[in-house]
Amino acid sequence: MLLKLFHAIMPKEESFLEYFANHSQKIVEAAEALHNMMAPGNGIEAYCHKIYTIEGEADIIARTTLLAIHRTFITPFDRSDIHGLITAMDDTIDLVEETAQRIELYEITEFTEEMKDMAESAHRCAIIIQKTIPLLAAINKNANLINQHCVDVSKIEGQADRKMRRGLSMLLKGERDPILFITRKEIYEVLESVIDRCEDVMDAVQGIVIEHV
Repeated sequence: MLLKLFHAIMPKEESFLEYFANHSQKIVEAAEALHNMMAPGNGIEAYCHKIYTIEGEADIIARTTLLAIHRTFITPFDRSDIHGLITAMDDTIDLVEETAQRIELYEITEFTEEMKDMAESAHRCAIIIQKTIPLLAAINKNANLINQHCVDVSKIEGQADRKMRRGLSMLLKGERDPILFITRKEIYEVLESVIDRCEDVMDAVQGIVIEHV
């Protein structure tokens, strides 16, 4: 009788994997919008608004997850791991939003091929993150695949770094307007930060795998 009463009043386990999955979907949507924004003739303002809306939805998921850490008696992973993963994921989408904000602020309507490639790389990383999150439901079974996804994101990050260096080199050689140089340089840097943060997400995932395998 006492045991039943204890279970009745004990906080229930939250659906942390569901929260992660929902947030990863928002990262994909935001990264896709950022990539599509750079296609010729696409409406910058409309895509920026879309990204701002998605970021707001992702914030709600992140806050719900962080609150759930404190009210849940049993968690599937260490609380610090849950906190680290959702924080890295939310930082990623925040940086996508920051990229959109700078594009809108600086009234950039034309993008270099390197910028487009980096935005595509961010979208590819987001898709890998989305595919990886459900695999945490069976870590022992999926450890090798999760680790491969981590390697894949790391490779994309390395390729994106080379694209950024090439883009900056061309900017240094060809742009004489100091204002245009500074603003374009900032776009390259924040795009790089998005991809770096995607790698941070996968590092957090890999840390969970290491602890449980």
